[in-house]
Amino acid sequence: MNLVIDSGNTRFKIGVFEEASLLQKHTFTASEMLKDFLSKNSFNHVLACSVKHDASEIIKWTRSTGKQIVLNAALPLPITLNYATPNTLGVDRIAAVCGALELFPGHDCLVIDIGTCINYEFLGRDKIYMGGAISPGISMRFEAMHTFTAKLPLVKPVNEPVLIGNSTESCIQSGVLNGVVEEINGIINRYLKLFPAMKVILCGGDSAFFENNLKHPIFVAPELVLSGLNRILRYHVEF
Repeated sequence: MNLVIDSGNTRFKIGVFEEASLLQKHTFTASEMLKDFLSKNSFNHVLACSVKHDASEIIKWTRSTGKQIVLNAALPLPITLNYATPNTLGVDRIAAVCGALELFPGHDCLVIDIGTCINYEFLGRDKIYMGGAISPGISMRFEAMHTFTAKLPLVKPVNEPVLIGNSTESCIQSGVLNGVVEEINGIINRYLKLFPAMKVILCGGDSAFFENNLKHPIFVAPELVLSGLNRILRYHVEF
């Protein structure tokens, strides 16, 4: 069995794989919880990525008998990065497009990762990652309006925002949530004009809200990043 570790801003997500099959997934909110799990289990090969912590230190917590790999933009990948500043490219973005490669090899893919930020990542059918776009996520938009104004309250999202708000709270909800829906639909439209057969893949913590609110056929892949990390790990183990 192989292990992949995705260390994010607020939590650790891990996946245990047998070849391409995800056998287990766990989420830990503290490093001690992750250390405890790793101390009780051993794995063949391990890959770790982190946007906050030192991934090489996290690797040291594991008990593995094979390869121990830290993901960064300089690591050989199953895709080619056509990106002007690869040293600034987030490892979570790399993992997401490698997950798209695992799901739809030979297809143009647009990955939309909706979390703290909304990341748009485009992977061509030739396995070349072209880049994409980054915009503020839902929580960030709510918090920005509250922080940078004198009187606007901090509002929480709702499942079905009205179009015409009749209170300050519902107006903010309408502006943020309907605005994000229109943003995503608009960007998908622009990509489809260039790549009509493109696959659209949705992932990230806030993706559930948008699953039924987008106009275009989409494929929801909650564990896309873990799948992508495993795809990279297999690339190094097999070759």
